Amino acid sequence: MPRPRRKGIYILPNLFTVAALFGGFYAIVMAMNGRFELASIGVFCAMVLDSLDGRVARMTNTQSAFGEQMDSLSDMVSFGAAPALIIYEWALKDLGKWGWIAAFVYCSCAALRLARFNTNIAVVDKRFFQGLPSPAAAGLVMGMIWVVTDLGESALTLPWMVWLAFAVTLYAGLTMVTNIPFYSFKDVNFRRTVPFIVVVAIALGLAVITIHPPIVLFAIFVIYGTSGYGVYVWKRLKGKPVSVISTSTDEPDEAGLHR
Repeated sequence: MPRPRRKGIYILPNLFTVAALFGGFYAIVMAMNGRFELASIGVFCAMVLDSLDGRVARMTNTQSAFGEQMDSLSDMVSFGAAPALIIYEWALKDLGKWGWIAAFVYCSCAALRLARFNTNIAVVDKRFFQGLPSPAAAGLVMGMIWVVTDLGESALTLPWMVWLAFAVTLYAGLTMVTNIPFYSFKDVNFRRTVPFIVVVAIALGLAVITIHPPIVLFAIFVIYGTSGYGVYVWKRLKGKPVSVISTSTDEPDEAGLHR
């Protein structure tokens, strides 16, 4: 009788996922050693790798349930636990109880956002995210740390800087669990031909980032992190539906997600 074939995992996409997980772990270790600039870079590298694993899996037809779960766990570390711990160690610990509450709110909202994404993926309009995606939320928090660190640690001694960190942490965390629509860019097909000007625009964009990565990247995430509210208001004014739920489900427990 032939032995049952063992199930394996696809190496290529999961290598990107593990690398993204390492970026989050590296960021935590660097923050523990007071190297907050390197911690920020670690999380941003994790974002790039996280954006590639899914696309690589689709392009090579190597999607799997294991890969999806691994990606979620990696995101929870790199974009949930890591930013919460780093922002607490960097600024929020000076606020005492309020500081760790804000950090926990961010971390728990990241977990809730990922859980909702996994369970609600079949009914959400693919063009939009339901709430701020966790990598973008991490970009807001870590981008602020990178900018201030780049300006000099003395900037952190400003009396309002700690409260700014508190506000940004709560904003990023709570926005993750709202129903505000954020454009997902998932309808962009890299296999299609594009006008030459698009390639030129991409090259110019990369050039602008290299001028001063901390400020430019933080500005990008601030614009994206507030764009959802702009879309929400615009749809309300136009009388268009603001929900990103494209169909209904038969699960009564999830009825609140479809309003």
